[in-house]
Amino acid sequence: MREVPAGHPEKPQGQDGFKLLDRMNGGSHEELGLWGISFLPIADTDRILDVGCGGGANIARLLGHVPNGHVTGIDYSPVSVEASRSHNAEAVEAGRCDILEGNASELPFPDLSFDIVTAFETTYYWDLPVALREVARVLKPNGSFLVCNEDDGGDPEVIDLATRIPGMTVHTPQALQGALVEAGFAIVGVERIPEKGHLAIIARPE
Repeated sequence: MREVPAGHPEKPQGQDGFKLLDRMNGGSHEELGLWGISFLPIADTDRILDVGCGGGANIARLLGHVPNGHVTGIDYSPVSVEASRSHNAEAVEAGRCDILEGNASELPFPDLSFDIVTAFETTYYWDLPVALREVARVLKPNGSFLVCNEDDGGDPEVIDLATRIPGMTVHTPQALQGALVEAGFAIVGVERIPEKGHLAIIARPE
């Protein structure tokens, strides 16, 4: 696996990683998370997987929608796993939430495990074809997959920044939709806030 340098947002590490995750749990990321979740058809019994769960704030938001369901988070940063468990300690203790260390390209779950899978601000760092096939594998036939990104590849400054961050690719809406279709998804909806660059894509397994 590629080594990720300290301070990189892909894999928060050490005390600086905890500080980064704390910042990412609020601010513009809070607004983005609430906006993306609003497009999901969530039933109160759904089983949800949040891939690249970071500091765990979106897990907490999703838990609020599934009082009779379950939310699982996965992240390949041990610091993120610890922060997410702390942020959702009550739900973890109650058995309504699990948070695991793992990789989007090798999801440690059986086929057809989840009603919903979410990916907030994380597809920038994925091996996209491999990870999307994994998401398709663990989703139930009528399940929903949400990709929600703050940047849609339309801002030259963001693109320039991404070229200087190892392992980061800011995908355009067209590129993401094409990759999703190639992985076996049907696009259900594409939502955007062009002035902010925000992008949400909802897809389902074909």
